[in-house]
Amino acid sequence: MKRFIEGEDRQQVTLLPECLDDYIGEDNPVRVVDAFVDELALQALGFKGADPAATGRPAYHPAVLLKLYIYGYLNRIQSSRRLEREAQRNVELMWLTGRLAPDFKTIADFRHNNGAGIRNVCKRFIAMCRELKLFTQAIVAIDGSKFKAVNSRDRNFTPGK
Repeated sequence: MKRFIEGEDRQQVTLLPECLDDYIGEDNPVRVVDAFVDELALQALGFKGADPAATGRPAYHPAVLLKLYIYGYLNRIQSSRRLEREAQRNVELMWLTGRLAPDFKTIADFRHNNGAGIRNVCKRFIAMCRELKLFTQAIVAIDGSKFKAVNSRDRNFTPGK
């Protein structure tokens, strides 16, 4: 096909950076999430599983699942199934979780079992953002008016009537 921009052959071997860190810029928000979660005392905040059991199959560390949850929150990915897919294909999430890809049930159970801990972390995250003055001074107003919605033929008035 002449006179078109052509892509590279899919079978072509290329040299990519050997380190996953090379794909994540220094100003990427995932670095902030990583540093924030690493500084938290998860057991004191109410996370279950921060102290591993001596027997049984090893579990994911709560910090890894919390990083995944916060990344999903910041990027509007609420579904545990979508978070599972993103952890397998998104380079930022691969970097953030150390190439771990928990299944959707593990992510959903983490949310279910650690509701109080997640709320405490969100409070700290908002407090940190306020200290760093990342929030603007925008005003949000919510209208709570309620009107009776009856639109029968007798109550319907148009300019023609």
